Amino acid sequence: MKIGNVNIDGFCALAPMAGVADISFRVLCKEFGAAYTVGEMVSAKGVSMNDKKSKDLMQIDSSEHPSAIQIFGNDPEVMAEAAKYALSFSPDIIDINMGCPAPKIVKNKSGSVLMKNPDLAGRITRAVVNAVDIPVTVKFRTGWDSLSINCVEFAKIIEESGAAAITIHGRTKEQMYAPPVDIDSIKAVKNAVSIPVIGNGDIFTPEDAKNMYEITGCDLIMVGRGSLGRPWLFSQINEYLSSGIYSPDPTPEERMNIMLRHAENICKIRGIKNGMCEIRKHALWYTKGLKGSAKLRNEFSIVKTFDELKLLAEKVTEIKD
Repeated sequence: MKIGNVNIDGFCALAPMAGVADISFRVLCKEFGAAYTVGEMVSAKGVSMNDKKSKDLMQIDSSEHPSAIQIFGNDPEVMAEAAKYALSFSPDIIDINMGCPAPKIVKNKSGSVLMKNPDLAGRITRAVVNAVDIPVTVKFRTGWDSLSINCVEFAKIIEESGAAAITIHGRTKEQMYAPPVDIDSIKAVKNAVSIPVIGNGDIFTPEDAKNMYEITGCDLIMVGRGSLGRPWLFSQINEYLSSGIYSPDPTPEERMNIMLRHAENICKIRGIKNGMCEIRKHALWYTKGLKGSAKLRNEFSIVKTFDELKLLAEKVTEIKD
């Protein structure tokens, strides 16, 4: 598929998960077959205030392309300026977050709260589109709550405002991530617009990916929580959609080696202290479901050095039936 003039060669993209989809995780997922990556959301207001953290989030590794920088905010002019600034980091696409349900984001009148104001959402989209010379996409949900599911009308406004593609997560803001994804709403959006539609939500297995494609007719799928501690899911999805079969999950030893490589990359970028703090949550995801790993969860959650992490990884691989 193509988003504007950008070729997306593959079946699935990595979602812009805040606090997870940093540069080290995106590069790893790309190695395992993610066709497209979207970075953690960046505050347009933060960029306007010269916030270092906001700018750090815009960093893109050369191996990631095609990749997008995602911005959020509620002021068309500020969003446009942030998009212009983002161009200095060489993204292929600018993505606008209109779907985040986090209370902190919603309280600041950004993210999914914009679904309650389609006119403003359209003006933001148009402002960003006019500000940059690369494709602009928008990610949103099915609606604010079950009584205001307006994703079809919202999608049409976003398309009319110049977006090159849209991503829809099949839940309302109020639903957060709990109930099963509303796959019929994704299908309805796909049928209502002519630009590419990316389906998102509940992609945990290759079979889930196939189901999303077959039911919705979407042009691409986006994997989020299903990739936590399982970046190889991208390669399994690619295999399954290409041939109908896919490789089994990595062995415990292979899984631990992937985790250690991930940890090394985080530490190179953030330093040992910050890197080890960051890898703790990933370590819990990497070891989830492995025999005997539950006994080591407390140790993984307080690991402080790479040598400690390596020792714990060895303990996991030594656990027998």
